[in-house]
Amino acid sequence: MAVPKKRTSISKKRIRKNIWKRKGYWASLKAFSLGESLWSGNPKRFFIGQIRSEIKKGFGRTNKNK
Repeated sequence: MAVPKKRTSISKKRIRKNIWKRKGYWASLKAFSLGESLWSGNPKRFFIGQIRSEIKKGFGRTNKNK
């Protein structure tokens, strides 16, 4: 198994950690923005079908009199 020969400096560690944190920040910002647009009813990235007002009840039976 490969192991590092020298210890990583504190500055490199900080840089890598900040890059990792920044990626998480932008991902959360995009997710929040998308959720906000879906909630407001104005999605721009993808299509969401309209929910029908008439929902059939039951398991496949459309008419009870038959």
